[in-house]
Amino acid sequence: MAAKTTSEHVRLGDARGDWLRWGPYLSERAWATVREDYSSDANVWGHFPHDHARSRAFRWNEDGLGGICDDRQRLCLAFSFWNGRDPILKERVFGLTGDEGNHGEDAKEYWWYLDSTPSHSWMTWAYAYPQTEFPYDELVTTNAKRGRGEREYELADTGALDSGFWDIVIDYAKADTDDIVARVTVTNTGAEADTIHVLPTLWFRNTWRGQHSPPQITRYGDALIASGSGPTMRLTTTEPSPTALFCDNETNAERCGGKAHSEYPKDGINDHVVNGDDTVNPEETGTKASFWFQREVAAGESTTFTVRLSNAPLDAPADSAERVIDVRRREADEFYDTVIPADTNDEDRRIARQAFAGMMWGKQFYNFDVLDWLEGDGSAASESPYRPPRNDEWQHLNCADIISMPDPWEYPWFAAWDLAFHCIPMAHIDPQFAKDQLLLLMRNHFIHPNGQLPAYEWAFSDVNPPVHASAAMTVFQIDGCRDLKFLAAIFNKLLLNFSWWVNRRDEDGRNVFDGGFLGLDNISPIDRSEGVPAGYRLEQSDSTAWMATFALRMLEMALLLRETDDIYAELPQKFFDHFAAIAKAIHEQGLWNEQDGFYYDVLQGPEHSVPFELRSMVGLIPLFAVSAVPTTTITTPTPFADHFMWFITERGAYARTVLRSNPDMTYPTLLFSIAGIERLERICERLFDENEMLSPYGIRSLSAAHRDEPFTLDVPGVKATVGYVPGESDTPMFGGNSNWRGPIWFPVNHLLIESLQTFADYGGDNVKIEFPTGSGTLLPLSQITDALRDRMIDLFRRNPDGVRPADTDQRIVDDRVLFYEYFDGDTGRGLGASHQTGWTGLVADLIVRRPPANPPNDA
Repeated sequence: MAAKTTSEHVRLGDARGDWLRWGPYLSERAWATVREDYSSDANVWGHFPHDHARSRAFRWNEDGLGGICDDRQRLCLAFSFWNGRDPILKERVFGLTGDEGNHGEDAKEYWWYLDSTPSHSWMTWAYAYPQTEFPYDELVTTNAKRGRGEREYELADTGALDSGFWDIVIDYAKADTDDIVARVTVTNTGAEADTIHVLPTLWFRNTWRGQHSPPQITRYGDALIASGSGPTMRLTTTEPSPTALFCDNETNAERCGGKAHSEYPKDGINDHVVNGDDTVNPEETGTKASFWFQREVAAGESTTFTVRLSNAPLDAPADSAERVIDVRRREADEFYDTVIPADTNDEDRRIARQAFAGMMWGKQFYNFDVLDWLEGDGSAASESPYRPPRNDEWQHLNCADIISMPDPWEYPWFAAWDLAFHCIPMAHIDPQFAKDQLLLLMRNHFIHPNGQLPAYEWAFSDVNPPVHASAAMTVFQIDGCRDLKFLAAIFNKLLLNFSWWVNRRDEDGRNVFDGGFLGLDNISPIDRSEGVPAGYRLEQSDSTAWMATFALRMLEMALLLRETDDIYAELPQKFFDHFAAIAKAIHEQGLWNEQDGFYYDVLQGPEHSVPFELRSMVGLIPLFAVSAVPTTTITTPTPFADHFMWFITERGAYARTVLRSNPDMTYPTLLFSIAGIERLERICERLFDENEMLSPYGIRSLSAAHRDEPFTLDVPGVKATVGYVPGESDTPMFGGNSNWRGPIWFPVNHLLIESLQTFADYGGDNVKIEFPTGSGTLLPLSQITDALRDRMIDLFRRNPDGVRPADTDQRIVDDRVLFYEYFDGDTGRGLGASHQTGWTGLVADLIVRRPPANPPNDA
C-alpha cells in the first residue's frame, strides 16, 4: 500500500472539523420515525406517512435524494426530479411502511452509494428513476396481497424500468471547506428522446416552528442566497438565466391540518411544477428554494447540470467546477490506494470501495431531545392531548450529533450494537471518527445513569449484545495499537456498562445471564424478551457468552492500560475472575449438550429443564469468548501473574475452565476460552457441515438440518415450532422484517471468523479440522478462516454467469453493488434493508485485512 501522506490524510488532520462541516448528513427518510410520531396510539407508521412528507414540516430532521447538509443541519441541499408523468416530484425515496410490506418496511427504489472520502471532499451517488409514471399504488396494493411466504414485490417487478429509465449520477467535490461543487449527470437509457426536470433544492430545517423569525433564501441575480442561520451560503449554477422557485418549509395546513404559518408552504414548488398551480412566492423569498432545469435528452445520451454551494463572495475567483471534480476524484483514488492492498484484484477493490462509500453516506444528523418530545415540544402538543410514554425512562437523552446509521432509509436512527460493527471498517479510513462514534454512546447525554446503553429509538431500553468492548479493541488494533488515551477513555465508561449487565441481567448472581432477544429477533421458538412462560426462567447461551466475551475484552484492555497507570493494576484480576466464573457457570448450568456437541438455551422450569435443541447462532456465540494472551503475561512477576498462579492452584474447578489447553505453559500464548480446543472441534462438526450451518456464502444463523427436523417447544402455555427458513421471515415476530432462522448475517460471521483466527493464532498448524465436514480434508484453522472470508466476499463477486449472488433480483446497472441486511442461507440472495452498508460494510474489512499470503483469485 502507498504511504499515508495523501491530500485526504492532510484534510483529516488538524483541520478535520472544518472539512467535515458539510457531508451526506441528510437522511433518506425522516417520515414515519418515532421522533415524528405525536399520535395518541403510538402509530409511528401511520401518523406521518410518505404522502404527508412533501407537505408537512419535519420536527427533528430533514430528508432528500442524494443530499448534503451542514453538521447541525441548519441548511440542506438535495435534488428533486420529475419525469413529466408522475403525480408528485421525486423528492425522496418511496417505500412501504412496516404495516404495508409483507415482510415489514421496505424501500421500493434503486439507488447506490458509489464513492466517498472520509472528509467528503469527494462523493458519488446514483439513482434509477423510471421514465414511465412511478407505480406508487401498484407497489402498495400488490404487496398487500402477498403473504409472508411470498417474495416482496419490487419496482423492477412492475415493469416500470423495462422501457428505460433516467440513470442519474451526482458527484460532489469540495473546492474548500465551505465551497462545494455538485454535478448531476443524467443518462436516457430509453429508446426515445425524453425530457427530464432537475431541481437542485436549498432549504433550512425548520427550527423556528412559528416562534421566531425564520432565516431566508432570496434571489440575487442568478444566485440563491441563504442567510440568517449559520454562515451565509450562495447556490449558483452554470445554467444561464435559471428559473428559481420559492416557498417556505412550513406545513400545508389546508392539506395536513394544524395552524398555517405561510401562504406558500412546503409543497408549493411541487404543486407549481407538477400542476402549474400558483403556489410559489412571486417575491422570490422563502425558507425553501429550487432552480428548475428542463432538458430533452436523446436516447442513449447524457446531459449534465452543475451547481455550486459556497460561502465565497459571488465575484471571488474560483477554480472551475470541472477542475475541482477532476482533482478531488484523483485524490480519492490516491487515498484508497493507501487503504486497499495493492494485490487486491479489481473486483474486490470495487466491492471494498463501494462498501466504504456506503459507510460514509450512512453518516446522518440525528436530533432527538426525549424530554422535549415527551412534553409535546410546543406547537406539536396540540395534536394529541395524551401520548404513550415511550422511552420515558430516557429523559436525559438529548442529542444533535452526526452518527453512523444502519441504513439511511430503512433504519434512519442509530442502533447501539450495529454502530459497534460500523466502526470496524470505518477505522481503516477514518480511525478518529470510528473512535469518536464508540465514545459517543458512552457520553452522559446517551448512556443511562445506571450504565445501560440506549438500543434504538423504538425502545431505548431494549437490550443489545455488549459488543462495544470488542469493537473498541478491534478499532484500537486497526489504528496501530497506539491510542492508549482512547482505550482508557472507553474502558472507564465500559466499567459502568459492565456493572449494569452484572447487576441487572444476572440478578441472582449465578453468572448465567438473560437479556431477551439480544438482536437475534426470531431465532428462538419464543420471544425471548416477552414470551418466557410463567413460572419458567430462560438461561441464555448467547447472553452468558456475550458477557464472558465482554469480560475478556476488558481483561485485554486492562492488561494494556496497567502499563500506563497504576490505577489499572488490579483490574485485570477483576475481569479474569469474572470470565472464569461465567465460563464455569455456562457448563455447570447445562448450557453445553455433550451428546450433541453444541450449546443451547435452556428453559428452567419448576420441575425440569427444557433445552432448546436448535443448532443456531445462539450456540456458536460461546466461541466468541476467546483470547490468546502471551504466556509472559503470567510468567513475568506482576500482581496479575501472582493472582493467576494463586487462582489455578486454589480454584481448581475454575482453572479447568480456562486452562483446558496449554496447562504446562509450553505454547507462546495462553488460551482463555469458554469452549477450548476440544469443544471447538465438536462444534465444528456441525459448523462446517454443508448440510447444516456452512453455506456457500458463510455460516447460516440456523442449521439447514432443521428444514426436515424442526424443533418444537411444548410446555404449559406455549407450543411453538422452529424450522429452517433460508429467506424472508415467515413469522410476524419483531415486525417480520428480519429473519435469524437460516439466513447469513455479517456481524456474527465476522465475529466468528475473528474468533477462529484467535484459536488459529494460539494453536498454529497443530490444530487441524475437517473442512468441509465429510470431505476428508483436514485444514489448519488459519486456512479455514481464509476460506470463510472468501465465501462471505463471494456474495458480492460476479459468479461464472456474471451475476453477483446478493444482487440476483436487482440487476439494474452493472458494477453497482448493494449491501443488504442479511442473505438467503441457500442462494445468497440479498434480503431485508438494501443499504445496510452499516454492518454489511464489514466486507471491506474482510478484504483489507485478508492475510497477504492468501491473495484473492481473479473474478
